[in-house]
Amino acid sequence: MESAQLIQMLERFIELADETTLVEFKSNWKKAQDIGEYISAMANAALLAQQGQAWVVWGVDDATHEIKGTRFDPFKQKVGNQGLIMWLQQKTSPKADFEFHKIKYQDLELVVLEIRRPRSAPIAFENQRYIRIDSNKTRLSQHPDKESRIWNALGMKQDWSGEIVSEATLDDLDSDAIESARKRFVEFLLKNETDAERQTTIKEDAAGWDNATLLNKARITKAGKITRSALLLLGKDESSHFLSPVDAKISWILRESDGKTRSSQPFSPPWLLNSDQLFTRIRNLSIEEMPDGTLFPVAIQQYDNWVIREALHNCIAHQDYSMGGKVNVVEYPDRLIFTNLGQFIPQSVEWMLENQSPPEHYRNQWLIDGMIRLRMIEQVGSGIRRMFETQKERLLPLPDYELNEGDFTHPRVQVTIQGRILDERYTKLLMKHVDLSLKDVMSLDKIQKQVSIPKGEAQRLRKLGLIEGRYPRIFVSGQIAASIGGQATHIRQKGFDNEYYRDLLEKLIREHGPVSPKVINELIIDKLPDSMTEAQKRKKIRNLTTDLSQRRKSIENIGNPRGPGALWTLRDSQTQ
Repeated sequence: MESAQLIQMLERFIELADETTLVEFKSNWKKAQDIGEYISAMANAALLAQQGQAWVVWGVDDATHEIKGTRFDPFKQKVGNQGLIMWLQQKTSPKADFEFHKIKYQDLELVVLEIRRPRSAPIAFENQRYIRIDSNKTRLSQHPDKESRIWNALGMKQDWSGEIVSEATLDDLDSDAIESARKRFVEFLLKNETDAERQTTIKEDAAGWDNATLLNKARITKAGKITRSALLLLGKDESSHFLSPVDAKISWILRESDGKTRSSQPFSPPWLLNSDQLFTRIRNLSIEEMPDGTLFPVAIQQYDNWVIREALHNCIAHQDYSMGGKVNVVEYPDRLIFTNLGQFIPQSVEWMLENQSPPEHYRNQWLIDGMIRLRMIEQVGSGIRRMFETQKERLLPLPDYELNEGDFTHPRVQVTIQGRILDERYTKLLMKHVDLSLKDVMSLDKIQKQVSIPKGEAQRLRKLGLIEGRYPRIFVSGQIAASIGGQATHIRQKGFDNEYYRDLLEKLIREHGPVSPKVINELIIDKLPDSMTEAQKRKKIRNLTTDLSQRRKSIENIGNPRGPGALWTLRDSQTQ
């Protein structure tokens, strides 16, 4: 918005009797956590009010609405070493659409935060969704009626997968797929049934069902009418035209490590059968894992079969078919990548793992219900956690979820399953610690992948003795590294004690002095911890020379004390 427009809008705001759901005044308030929560609350409130934006204005007294100006500068504000705006983007899910504006009014500086309504899912901050009610901020989960209205406003009320295709009939479904559905649905009914007599009754009843009855009971059709779900899961290839303009295909692509495509194949419905055909194309090779206490490697498969199927079937279940794209499975020599279009509906992957329960809404509820009854996916909410647990038990890296939420027109979910051990010396040991929670294992998994973790998680791992280093440059602790033969790596990360560096510096000056700072740097800088930045290493060397010259008085500078001509030598007493 132009400054003139912002000023006109500001003048309307200050005429209000009180703050509203969509307008908040602040003076110099700049706590990053609060700003993030307000972005979530006011974005969701804007959607609920059917307005395009909500606003926070710095430099206006919230009680009197007097213009006072502000010292707050969001473009210079830092959270740790990170800029405030980027930090807020990373902490919101899906990525919030907001913009800070600086304006001048009555010779005073003001800041206006424009918060735009969400387009695909309620905005969460640090995995928690908020809502603004009058001038108060509260958790959205405490107001289920408002949450339901927000989802309805986002278009989640209409289930694309459950819509009837009036022109299609049972003849448009594949007969082999129907028989497979019968077998799988009976297995679903028997899964939790322990009574032998009841099991026999279920099998006898199922054997007598005609196809229409079977599909109604399995929630594939509705009163004998063909749904879009039925065409996706059981439909003949030639019946895909009923789903137009949706491109009902799953693409399998085989690529080399350099990204070149080696082979590819599209798979059309019926996906109940053809997802298994895709599964057979994946090269599940063997890798070697060295068990503790033995010298003989044990061969294991790169991927767990169940994990592959769950990742693939999740893409089918949660694809936003209205976007017209395909599900993709890309196979590299060391990893599998699964992608589907559409917003990730739960608050976050971490939320799903912690709560072990389904979110309140799903995009394709009818399709998901049918896939559960055909045993294609786990009961809602448990599949993702089982994928993580399985990878943990196999001593392999945990799945990586990449949520392309910044692209509002083409949101996408990408899941990467690693088929290799990233660091066999200590990842294996960490995964074998049965006393560690999955949350802690997830944090350690991020560390081995050099992904930053929140400071609170790092503090918890430090208390457990699992990490060292100064946050955010943290690494596995020496105790773990020594247990797995990673001592050399640990020393490079942690470094030596100061006495070692002092002795090294004095020996250099004694044998080759006088020496310049450049020579000192060349000797010592490579021996400092890998976890330090270049600037931290140079500061460390300056501190060493200062300590030896001013406190210990063993060396002195006989050149320019502040310029490039500095020369360090031993003091006379030391030389003698």
